[in-house]
Amino acid sequence: MNIQKLTIYSSNSSALASFYTDVLGVILLEKTEDAIHLQIGKSLLIVKHQEKVSPSHFAINIPANKATEALTWLKTKVDILKNEGQEIQHFHHWNAEAMYFYDTDRNIVELIARKNLNNPSPEPFDARLFLELSEIGIVTKNIENTFKQLTENTETAIYFGNFNSFCAIGDEHGLFICVNKNYWFPTKDRAYPADFKMEMLVKGKEYNIEFKGGVLSIQ
Repeated sequence: MNIQKLTIYSSNSSALASFYTDVLGVILLEKTEDAIHLQIGKSLLIVKHQEKVSPSHFAINIPANKATEALTWLKTKVDILKNEGQEIQHFHHWNAEAMYFYDTDRNIVELIARKNLNNPSPEPFDARLFLELSEIGIVTKNIENTFKQLTENTETAIYFGNFNSFCAIGDEHGLFICVNKNYWFPTKDRAYPADFKMEMLVKGKEYNIEFKGGVLSIQ
């Protein structure tokens, strides 16, 4: 599953775009009256204005060998969100290492090095080694129904988890992170449904996903 385009919403899209371009060094591709387009590796992150928004969670894949170097780089730019005092989170079941930070909208953003992808880089770490958007959060009251809707329409499968409180659906290139609990890892911030649109590719087929007002629709 590849996330080609992800649209998120912000009540201050200019400030959010400045954070990604000026602080992190992400490339600004286009700025129009109603949208800002940012290059995240092979993916496109679009920020559109919306008065009422909720913070979300999304992740960015980085090379498998760059977690420690990415942390050193990131700490010069943002505060790292820790879990039990740890700055790098070791996900042994996923064979991955990750770190988290807030953007200006308090979206919880994750950089994750997935070792199973075997995609090391010799280059010094900066935003040019953001490889792709690889996760988007879905807060839902019924994870099982969300999974059924996704798998029946897009042929995605469970990567990790279950229907109790947490289920990652997709693969290491792209995951829906479905939760029905009240908080996001690692901050314990209250988790609310956050609107998004997404264009994704699964097994050569393109799908348009929209999550709005807590309702998921697929085309």
